Amino acid sequence: MGKKIGFIGCGNMGGAMMQGILDSGKCTPQEMITSDRSEAALAAKKEALGILTTTDNREAAAFCDILFLAVKPQFYESVIEEIKDTVKEDQIIVTIAPGKTLAWLKEKFGRELKIIRTMPNTPAMVKEGMMGMCPNENVTEEEVALVRDICDGFSETEVIPEHLMDVVTAVSGSSPAYVFMFIEAMADAAVAGGMPRAQAYKFAAQAVMGSAKMVLETGRHPGDLKDMVCSPAGTTIQAVRVLEEKGMRSAVIEAMMKCLDISRSL
Repeated sequence: MGKKIGFIGCGNMGGAMMQGILDSGKCTPQEMITSDRSEAALAAKKEALGILTTTDNREAAAFCDILFLAVKPQFYESVIEEIKDTVKEDQIIVTIAPGKTLAWLKEKFGRELKIIRTMPNTPAMVKEGMMGMCPNENVTEEEVALVRDICDGFSETEVIPEHLMDVVTAVSGSSPAYVFMFIEAMADAAVAGGMPRAQAYKFAAQAVMGSAKMVLETGRHPGDLKDMVCSPAGTTIQAVRVLEEKGMRSAVIEAMMKCLDISRSL
């Protein structure tokens, strides 16, 4: 495709994104660069992926056509201060930080640039991510399509209005943690019932993955799919009864609303 791609930050999320892009063939290792403060992290990425590396964020920014800012939110301001005079008007800057609005990003860069806010999630590490993205007015439809195509290597993508970005943080960005807790709890119960731990994790995780696939592929309402499992006077409806008694749905909703509140305050 000929586009050079840069990453500032090569942690878990950035690494997953790099791997997905390279595996999909959207970019060659020689067309990708990453910068990081940790020379050990850079050496590991160079060995694993064969990409270019540097400890100079400005060098990474100057190299690429599309620049991913893959650092934690608290480092955004200092990184932008460092690279703002290096980035060019025709570059596309992709952010992955919750709470950092397009208006905030424009203010920190101090000029008009092409910026796309995104919120990926950790399932990108197994190429099953979900990402919301919101471009500013300087990004063309073709450029949005280009970034979506690049991200297809590790994630499903949806273009959404900016006011929903905090909702994306709660419903997909943070939610893998809730799902992992659910899988862990199911496995704990299976172990209590006598199943070996490793086997319990496999049964629980596969049940969650298969259930999610049913929602996506059948197009049926989750409540309808739940009813399919609940036979009259059977075991499942009794388990559902206990979950309702313990407030499972309310707990999930309240947890997500707290996540949403925190994201809006960042």
